[in-house]
Amino acid sequence: MSFRPACREALGVPALAMAATFLAFGAAVQAAGFGLGWAIAASLFVYGMPGQLVLLAALGTPGGALPAVAGAVAANARFVPMAVALAPWLGGGPRRFLALPFIAVTPWAMAMRRLPAVPVERRLAWFLGFGLTSWTVAGLSTLVGHLVAPLLDIWFLAALLFVNPLYFGLILASDLGQPFVRRAAILGVAAAPLAFVLPAAWALLGAGLVGGTLAFLWSRHVGR
Repeated sequence: MSFRPACREALGVPALAMAATFLAFGAAVQAAGFGLGWAIAASLFVYGMPGQLVLLAALGTPGGALPAVAGAVAANARFVPMAVALAPWLGGGPRRFLALPFIAVTPWAMAMRRLPAVPVERRLAWFLGFGLTSWTVAGLSTLVGHLVAPLLDIWFLAALLFVNPLYFGLILASDLGQPFVRRAAILGVAAAPLAFVLPAAWALLGAGLVGGTLAFLWSRHVGR
């Protein structure tokens, strides 16, 4: 059974990285004047920090809820190619759709590293264990962040938001020995400045699409 070992693994360093980021989000929601229920709902149902921050920022403007939701959806559209890449590792059949709510950066990155070594019949259980644990940590950390927000310095909270992306970067860095990962990293960094010139709601998606497409074409050319 792979469910429990995956839960234990998720409660290690991955949980610390996610907890720091979602704690900062909970505090940011409290500072923006939104309630605890709103903070937890955003974390559990949007479950992607760029989308959550876009939603929080947009709801504070006169545009209304519809542009805010559209911006959050666009910011989290990166989960679509992540789900496509992950799906073949989870086996066939409709049961693998159970994994969809738990696809986020950290569970996805760890799954892509771990699942090749897990027997096929146990892969879905492994991902559900890791993903459900990470999702629970996100919700609880948001709750704590909202409650303790008045006690935390704004610069400390800003730093916490970068803990999880930094952890994800370290996971990728450990795979830089593989040529296709190295190409993706190089072109991802090269495309990053596009995020400063594109509209905020599309910045992350646009830069990722350009860098990822170029890396894909580069790998196809080298392979050929």
